[in-house]
Amino acid sequence: MSAITPAAFAPWQQRIYAQAAASLEAGRLGHALLFAGPARLGKRQVAVRLAQRLLCEQKRNGEPCGQCRACHLLDAGTHPDYQFISFVPNKEGTRLRTEIVIEQIREVSERLSLTPQYGGAQIVILDPAEAINHAASNALLKTLEEPVAGRYLWLVTAHPARLSATIRSRCQKLEFRLPPENESLSWLRARGHSESVAREALEAARGHPGLADEWLQGNGFAVRREVAADLAKVSRGELAVADAAQRWAADGDLELRLRHAADLALADAGRLTDPGRTRSLAAWFDQANRVRDLLRTTVRADLAVVELLLAWRSTGAGIGGSRG
Repeated sequence: MSAITPAAFAPWQQRIYAQAAASLEAGRLGHALLFAGPARLGKRQVAVRLAQRLLCEQKRNGEPCGQCRACHLLDAGTHPDYQFISFVPNKEGTRLRTEIVIEQIREVSERLSLTPQYGGAQIVILDPAEAINHAASNALLKTLEEPVAGRYLWLVTAHPARLSATIRSRCQKLEFRLPPENESLSWLRARGHSESVAREALEAARGHPGLADEWLQGNGFAVRREVAADLAKVSRGELAVADAAQRWAADGDLELRLRHAADLALADAGRLTDPGRTRSLAAWFDQANRVRDLLRTTVRADLAVVELLLAWRSTGAGIGGSRG
């Protein structure tokens, strides 16, 4: 775990961090925190920085020094009083599980029952918290209901509604929201993106700066433009469905293409005034998401995409000028 400094934070991260740090200094920080908000806004980074602040042995103006034994151990990921819980390999070791299981939560409970080795605190960060299965959720609730001084259990989630209401009620919530447009654009420009490209990507990402940046840093935004162009051409009969499906399924971006396709359909539906066409696009949106789910099965992806694009052609939609 590399050191995270407030200087590296986006403005919205800094606001949440300052709020939490002030609560910590005032003794008002709850033992159970829920870092909630859209994905890609840096929730986990803020949680980790708070952990560094709690565990550092030689703070400077309240901030971690980055030089003491505790800071070095945190950077190496070997601090005995810090634990990060996420997906682990399945029993066969062939892939990661898709949920957090009860054995992991029992390990958390055991860890939090121990005396901190360095005398400061015991901290567990769990991300993504919404991946906890039912049995693990019940075990987690028991841990939350038996707080111990100096023990901290922090949940990070992009989908707080998927957690039980009882778990949510036991946590102090730190909510991340999409920032104002001018702040997002300023941050994107500071990340090296031009004004025009940043604005276009931010609009396509519906005001989400983290998602826009991810697209621009990689090939996500280029893929989105390709998907928009392909859907427009399929609608006009300028691109054969089989050719488009084969190209979509031929690279490693099919899931991303389907996400973009569903999102573009939803955006197009929002611009329509014809209830019938709106319903057709809404149904196609659901179908695109179902096809994305099928990628985890043995169904042939190219055939599923052919069926999806045939359905798209029948909607008569045109994707708002294919801009994306």
